[in-house]
Amino acid sequence: MIAKLTGVIDSVGSNQMILDVNGVGYLVHASSRTLSRIGSAKGTPVSLLIETVVREDAFLLYGFADTAEKEWFQILCTVQGVGAKVAQAILSVVQPEQLPLVIASQDKTVLRQADGVGDKLAVRIVTELKEKAGKMALGAAAQQKASDVQGKAGKGNPTVNLPKTASNDAVSALINLGYGRAEAFGAVANVMRDRGDDIALGDLIRESLKELSA
Repeated sequence: MIAKLTGVIDSVGSNQMILDVNGVGYLVHASSRTLSRIGSAKGTPVSLLIETVVREDAFLLYGFADTAEKEWFQILCTVQGVGAKVAQAILSVVQPEQLPLVIASQDKTVLRQADGVGDKLAVRIVTELKEKAGKMALGAAAQQKASDVQGKAGKGNPTVNLPKTASNDAVSALINLGYGRAEAFGAVANVMRDRGDDIALGDLIRESLKELSA
C-alpha cells in the first residue's frame, strides 16, 4: 500500500491532481482544503500523506496535506454509508479541527453542505461519532481557543460535555441570536470550563457572547 508520495505538481482538477513522482504520474484525489494548501502551479514540490482505497474495479489514492485530515477521513469512512468520496466531500466543507465540535454539537446542517450527505446520513454520522468526538475534547480548534483558560484553571482533562439544562438553554439562546450551533456549543463549553458547571444561565450567555466576539 502507498502511504506517502513526494513529487511535483503536474496538474490540478476540481477534486484531484496528478502528482509527478520521478516521471510517474499518480492520480490523487484530494479535498478542496488540501488542494488549496498545495497550490496549482505546475512543478511545485508537494508531499502528501496517502490513503490507498482498493475496490474490485479500481485502485484509488486519496491525498492529505496533514495527519489530522487523513485521520478524520479514516474515521468518517467507518460510518455506514460514508465512502471515500463522501468523506472527502465532508472534509472539503469542514476543517478537520472543527469536525469534533460539529459532531459533538450535532450540527447536521453543516454536514449536509457536503455532496452526498442527506438528512439520514448526517444523523447517522453525528450519532455514531458523537462519543468519539466528545473524547477528542471538542476538536483542536476549541481546545486551542480555550488553552489559556485551561492553563489558569490547571485542569488536566479538557473534555467538556453539556448535560445540564442551563448549558443547553445557553446554546439555544445563542443560536436564536444568529450563531451557528457548533460555534455556540464551543463558546458555552469554553465558558463552563473556565467558570464551572454552576454558573447562572444569564452569566453563561453573557460570557459566551464575549467569547464569540473575542
